[in-house]
Amino acid sequence: MAKDEARKLRALPDDAELEVPAAILCATCGRSDCAGCAPELADTDAGSGIVAIVPWERPGGAWTRLFATANATTRGAAPFFGALPDGPVAPALRFAVFAEMAAVASVFAVGVPVAAFALPRFAASVMADPERRAAAFGWIGVLVPALALWMVAAHIVHGVALGRGAERGGGRSVRRRSVRFGLYACGWDLMSAPVGLLVTLLSRGPRAAAQLFAASVAAPRIASEAFLDGAAAVPEAGKAKARRAGTVSAVLIALVSGAAVVAFAVALALL
Repeated sequence: MAKDEARKLRALPDDAELEVPAAILCATCGRSDCAGCAPELADTDAGSGIVAIVPWERPGGAWTRLFATANATTRGAAPFFGALPDGPVAPALRFAVFAEMAAVASVFAVGVPVAAFALPRFAASVMADPERRAAAFGWIGVLVPALALWMVAAHIVHGVALGRGAERGGGRSVRRRSVRFGLYACGWDLMSAPVGLLVTLLSRGPRAAAQLFAASVAAPRIASEAFLDGAAAVPEAGKAKARRAGTVSAVLIALVSGAAVVAFAVALALL
């Protein structure tokens, strides 16, 4: 029976992420609690034991797998994070970096022309001066990866804090799984970024694109609750403590991010 279910899951198309079953089955052994059936492949995509469910950890084109997974983390946050199994961190980390790089780059791709349109004289003066033009593009080249890596780190901190809170609240130990939670949560940023909206518009239509922002806003809360209920199995009495840990980490991350933005703006004004 387990093998039959695993074969069915392997046949799922990349856009079937919203139909995630209550329990994730290993593609090799059919167990829902498997952390990888091939120890020698434990740090690779093939040995994750969950290639049947997480699109990113299945074979296929990187771009398709990236957006299928990001869409699952956002539009299907509850089933995805509620049943998120243990597994290697490496593939999840690659997903997070690619997702944040694409998200941040798309923000700059839209934001820079908008800023140039709003400040035409300033933009014209920058483009007319070779040194200032080179400096502007140099800053963009530094800021895009820097912001992307910061967002990855922030999501990891939030996931780890949620996992620690889950353990303190009486849930099972989910230390590595909480890191994977944070890394796959980067999919929220990709889907709420201009590139995520554009891909959704072209692939699913205007209605789905219009609904995507609301789904992105609700995804963190829905995902956290599902993770505590499912993956971490936190008893009802301990959920408040677990939620508090996640909330505190999110607030601290927001404060640090805001301070960094202010500091950067002041530095630019003083140049």
